[in-house]
Amino acid sequence: MSKYSMHLLVCGGTGCHAAESDAIVCNLRDEIEARGLTDTVQVIKTGCFGFCEKGPIVKVMPDNTFYVQVKPEDTQTIIDEHVIKGRKVTRLLYKDPSSKEAVSDSKHMDFYKKQMRIALRNCGFINPENIDEYIARDGYQALGKVLTEMTPDQVIKEIKESGQRGRGGGGFPTGLKWEIARKSVSDEKCVVCNADEGDPGAFMDRSVLEGDPHSVLEAMAICGYCIGASNGLIYIRAEYPLAIERLKIAINQARESGLLGNKIFGTDFSFDITLRYGAGAFVCGEETALIHSMEGLRGEPTIKPPFPAESGYLGKPTNVNNVETFASIPAIILKGAKWYSSIGTEKSKGTKVFALAGKINNVGLIEVPMGTTLRIAWFQWPSFSLNLQ
Repeated sequence: MSKYSMHLLVCGGTGCHAAESDAIVCNLRDEIEARGLTDTVQVIKTGCFGFCEKGPIVKVMPDNTFYVQVKPEDTQTIIDEHVIKGRKVTRLLYKDPSSKEAVSDSKHMDFYKKQMRIALRNCGFINPENIDEYIARDGYQALGKVLTEMTPDQVIKEIKESGQRGRGGGGFPTGLKWEIARKSVSDEKCVVCNADEGDPGAFMDRSVLEGDPHSVLEAMAICGYCIGASNGLIYIRAEYPLAIERLKIAINQARESGLLGNKIFGTDFSFDITLRYGAGAFVCGEETALIHSMEGLRGEPTIKPPFPAESGYLGKPTNVNNVETFASIPAIILKGAKWYSSIGTEKSKGTKVFALAGKINNVGLIEVPMGTTLRIAWFQWPSFSLNLQ
């Protein structure tokens, strides 16, 4: 149990990072230390909250007070008024665009009401640079479960029955892709995470890697166990320095904790992950072009077959999934295929993360069940409506 009675969560995603959220973190810690509150109040730099239009964001727990567009000079007021006196700072609260009233709890904000966060479940809740916080939210339990209680075929069956499809654009059934790679015969196989997010205005994968990198590492290890691979590669564009930094920290922490490397969870399964950097070529989001780039060749797509699951990286069977696809895997393993398949539509199960950018009211990230329509967004989700003025 935490010794702290209050936590101040500060958005540390790229957008808020650019808007001086690091200075907010430092100022909050200085104010807390100056008032002798370091034993009871903790400041945590998290990943992206999703509500980028209103950043930087400071969320006070456990009362779930949501402060928006916070500036470094606001920190003294937050400590004096909220932390010490228990009074909310009204001017920093979110104002409902319809009623113009201040809303203190994110649960009552239109932006979050219709969301269902699976891939983004930990973003904005944990310090992505602290493996203990990921573990405290059931992190690596899915990996432990598959290694000690399930065969690779049982895991693949669970993923197939969940109905999950790849979130990289092709929509190929994830479990079937894993099954093909498992059945391919080779002395060596590879798991690749496609983090080359080149679509204009897209920052879904980047936010997952910045806010919850361990979820991707855990899922890659699960995939490695299923297909018979001991080697994982994350292909990430070099323009994502914060995501790269947090991935490096996460990989090192996982190794130190025995969650990557040799004989994970005391089993015979060994798996490790390394990073490969891309130069920002849009075409390298296609899996064969990505593989060629990792091999030091020109990033050009090739005709299929053979598919990467048959002949991929260095000619070895290779499973390629994108960040968002991997991020949902641990939740599927822990909560079950039936739970996941109950979300979404008949042919498209689960949720999808969307990056809202351009001339809209609220730029940010949302995660909604598959099948959510623009009609629902337009008429029932005011903060998602287009601003055409």
